Amino acid sequence: MPVVHKSAIKRARQSIKRHQRNKAIIHGTKTVVKKVKAAVAEKNTELAQTLLVQATSALSKAVTKGSLHRKTASRKISRLAKGVNATKSKS
Repeated sequence: MPVVHKSAIKRARQSIKRHQRNKAIIHGTKTVVKKVKAAVAEKNTELAQTLLVQATSALSKAVTKGSLHRKTASRKISRLAKGVNATKSKS
């Protein structure tokens, strides 16, 4: 039977906890992003704007928690804002 160090066992526990936390955070951001995209597709400008604020907040929080890279979040926020602004100009 191989020797397993206490530190290896602890790292495995931490890895599981981090994976669960990251998965929950990313799932939450994906949900909000989908809502923004749906509002843009429906051309509902007011709803899209309010959801954009929530999506921006969720993506920024994911960055501070370390679940997303800052440039990835920035790119997603930029693209969502671009879509919302496009519906604004058409309305």
